[in-house]
Amino acid sequence: MNIQIIGTKKCKDTQKAERFFKERRIPFYFRDLIEKGLTKGELDNITQRVAVEDLLNKKSKVYKGRGMMYMNFNLEEELLNQSLIIKTPIVRFNKNISVGYQPEQWSKWLAENK
Repeated sequence: MNIQIIGTKKCKDTQKAERFFKERRIPFYFRDLIEKGLTKGELDNITQRVAVEDLLNKKSKVYKGRGMMYMNFNLEEELLNQSLIIKTPIVRFNKNISVGYQPEQWSKWLAENK
């Protein structure tokens, strides 16, 4: 299985996603958004399956700190330039992509691919 978890080490939902797969002894690749943000190609790939608006974390400190709720901005540019406003974890498995903590969805994917 080829599972990729994109998130940050401090994010509680990302930690829970890692635990979900570890408990089931399913190997995964973790990518820390603080070390390396999303590339344009990765963002395009993700937004083919998930609405770009769903990737924006309106609860993030950066979003609130910059007052982004009052700004007009190009969402894709901001997601590429400021990875700390991306909602995590992003879990990729084959052609499936989820945003946020979604264990029911992951269980379904795993059951379909046994």
